[in-house]
Amino acid sequence: MRILFSSLGLHGHTYPLLPLAIAARELGHDVTYFTGAAFANALTSHGIEHVEGGIDLRAAFEIANEGAPVTKPQDADPDRIAAAFASVLPRAFAAELAPVLADLKPDLVVHELGNPGAGLAAKVAGVPGLCHSFGRAWVADEFASSARRRLLDVAADLGVEVPENDPMGLGNPYIDICPPSVQEPGFLAGPTQRIPLRPVPFAEPGELPPWVLEHREPLVYLTLGTAFGEAGVLRTAIDGLAGVGAKVLVAAGPAVDVGGFGELPDNVVVLPWVPQADLLPHVDLVVHHGGSGTTMGTFGVGVPQLVLPQGADQFSNAAVVAAAGLGDQLLGADVTAEAIAAKARHLLADEAVLGAARAIADEVAAMPSPHDVARTLPEYA
Repeated sequence: MRILFSSLGLHGHTYPLLPLAIAARELGHDVTYFTGAAFANALTSHGIEHVEGGIDLRAAFEIANEGAPVTKPQDADPDRIAAAFASVLPRAFAAELAPVLADLKPDLVVHELGNPGAGLAAKVAGVPGLCHSFGRAWVADEFASSARRRLLDVAADLGVEVPENDPMGLGNPYIDICPPSVQEPGFLAGPTQRIPLRPVPFAEPGELPPWVLEHREPLVYLTLGTAFGEAGVLRTAIDGLAGVGAKVLVAAGPAVDVGGFGELPDNVVVLPWVPQADLLPHVDLVVHHGGSGTTMGTFGVGVPQLVLPQGADQFSNAAVVAAAGLGDQLLGADVTAEAIAAKARHLLADEAVLGAARAIADEVAAMPSPHDVARTLPEYA
């Protein structure tokens, strides 16, 4: 069977789909992946054909912002964010994918939730589609309302119908990588056909520092991800975590100058990047931004989380981590070195949180694997 996967050219939107795409390829399916150039090596190294395409997110925000540059997408007006994700990006992906679909003639298209343009292109071409999540389901808020309106307009312009109550998923069966215990209850009770899939962290190959495998003291992993890195927040977190009696490994991300942190305590190591999927099984606490990839990956290894959300869906992820007893969150002015230190000490020792983290890891392990789900894909073609 010939399957085309497509996601926005962002790590948090692409990495969640790769385990299923790789599994499908390993089961003998002909797999093509349409996304940005940054993921060519990750795809081709697994035998997946990469077709480069899709508009850059920053360019999409500038178009949505009527040509004005956007320094931080997370600080843009919510309506402009909706315009970028639900109008500019879908129109660009739908237009670029049309000739690709005509040439490849896939039997199935798997598009991630944030890239409905790929799903719309599939509908125009008459190809069945599946929507692949990258985290928890979106809830009906101001952004979702604006996005719904804009995406319905895009669909109408393309001559296809999508359900008003599921415009981003396009009414397609939904591959759900979120453990049910922390999924949005309203979504679970809704009409969408769910295909559960275990969230499997993905990382390109890399080496961990040798001491990670040998550490005796607790190990805290600190990251603000690839899209929302803030040197100031990282510095505050480093200052707080340095005094909790743990080794601290920091992944600074592409937007932060590692050299700018100056002299660091002996128990803190800052690197531009780490292979997160390989690191997570060795850590005792994850302090992070609340990105879906890091949140879901941490669920799978069963350790507490301290979430410092910066934008997008990170606030809802932080809230559910705290509400489910899986960790804690700090917001806005509460993000101080002292508060981070206090919460980190508590989370490293709280048996209730540790027990809840281990329980959700068991829940994740019981979900269908990528190979389990890949075997069912012909049913949806």
